[in-house]
Amino acid sequence: MGNASSIEPTKTIFLDIDGKKEKIMFSRHCGSRDIHDLIAHAAGVSRYAEISLKDSAGAFVSLNPTMPINTQSSPYKVTSKEPSPTTDSSNGDGEVFTQVLSQVASQFNKVFKVEEMKTDIATRLSALERKMELEGLKAVEIEKCKRDISDIKDQIWNAQKKFVDFNRLSSETQNVSSLSDERKISLKRDVPSYPKYTLSQETIEYLKQPTFDIWHWEPNEMLSLLEHMFHELGLVAEFNINPITLKRFFLCVQENYRNNPFHNFRHCFCVTQMMYGMIHLCHLWEVMTREDLGILMTACVCHDLDHPGYNNTYQINARTELAIRYNDISPLENHHCAVAFKILSNPECNIFANVDKDTFKRIRAGITMLILATDMARHGEIMDNFKMKLEPEFDYKNKDSLDTLKMVLIKCCDISNEVRPMEVSEPWVDCLLEEYFNQSDREKMEGLPVAPFMDRDKVTKPTAQIGFIKFVLIPMFETVAKLFPVIDSTMVEPLRIARDRYEDMKEKNSMPPPPSQSNKKKTVTEK
Repeated sequence: MGNASSIEPTKTIFLDIDGKKEKIMFSRHCGSRDIHDLIAHAAGVSRYAEISLKDSAGAFVSLNPTMPINTQSSPYKVTSKEPSPTTDSSNGDGEVFTQVLSQVASQFNKVFKVEEMKTDIATRLSALERKMELEGLKAVEIEKCKRDISDIKDQIWNAQKKFVDFNRLSSETQNVSSLSDERKISLKRDVPSYPKYTLSQETIEYLKQPTFDIWHWEPNEMLSLLEHMFHELGLVAEFNINPITLKRFFLCVQENYRNNPFHNFRHCFCVTQMMYGMIHLCHLWEVMTREDLGILMTACVCHDLDHPGYNNTYQINARTELAIRYNDISPLENHHCAVAFKILSNPECNIFANVDKDTFKRIRAGITMLILATDMARHGEIMDNFKMKLEPEFDYKNKDSLDTLKMVLIKCCDISNEVRPMEVSEPWVDCLLEEYFNQSDREKMEGLPVAPFMDRDKVTKPTAQIGFIKFVLIPMFETVAKLFPVIDSTMVEPLRIARDRYEDMKEKNSMPPPPSQSNKKKTVTEK
């Protein structure tokens, strides 16, 4: 886009040359020498002649582009004087050289537009300085607004916290809505007096399968099934756990899972049951100690304790208390660990009360390692490390290799819903999307970034699952299948079926609906 000067009209000057009326035209980009040569040509004299202009009042007029314009009735009178031929040759050469030098300077100025360029640069610098000044003021205002918003959010948070604390004090039976790592966790109620469930042999065998339907069981039944798993794996005997303490532990864990759409106690049970199934499916007791199995099972039970229903991204962007406490490093997973060991710090719930100090130190380190591994931000790092451990051959006697395997196993169980039959897995997708949409709605309300896969206006069930199954689940389970080939048929194949099912669903959703009968009839009538 050109500047305004490129479309300015030319300047017209009227001249009186020995009584003869002449007219010259030039633009503002012409130099003084150009105008001199133009008048000399009109006057019929050489370009080296001295030329002067006078207006009607007899005043001399400067030969330059900014000379005042005149009219045909008041022309400038032109006076010219040729250089004297009797002038000394050296002086003549000097004058000619001076005139040539002046002409070169004028032409140089004309070609490179030095004066115009200087003026343009000065204008631009002035505009840039003004813009920088305005941007600086905007930055100051933005920072002030951010501080104001942060102060308001802190006030809201403190008000909510006081309200929650008041409710905790006023009603012991109310569900826990927010836990602090500094608060000692205790049971809200003692071991319930539900009847002892006797599991049929069919249920006992079914519990070991990845196809187990977790939707058919009530909370008290899930507690009994968890107890059975710990007894059946020999963990009660391994850690010398008091059966009543085990009941209290599971009960306290249940009470410290919130009623989120997805991250709730049923999800905890689902993950633990899948780990129990993988232990039997892969005969993990042949390559791991019972202590390792106990760490795996307990980590699954505790891996999402007190999950608030809003993921790490929200915690960090909203600068929540958890994000600040854990310096934006896996704030939720660190909180789950802290809550788990607060529960275990209560003697009534400490299932590891009868192990020695060194054993408890190993158990604590192992559980913490596994819960922290469930942060999906570490997925690539953990899987790359596991693939390296597989080459050339996996060493089960190497502690680092075994730890990496355990991290991959809990990751598999944590996101294993699509391994299950469609009637079991699909309701979980609805629950997850509901939780995602709750978060994205809150993020929009608070002016925080919204992930596309959580936005109710952008995501559908097929689009939410296809990429996750193709690029996360299948590659991960296929890698584990290199160690345990039985996984390929029991877990990887159901994932491939789920992927194909969602792709078909996506294709059907993208097809235009067929015209209705009324529309067809109308079209025929119009024809």
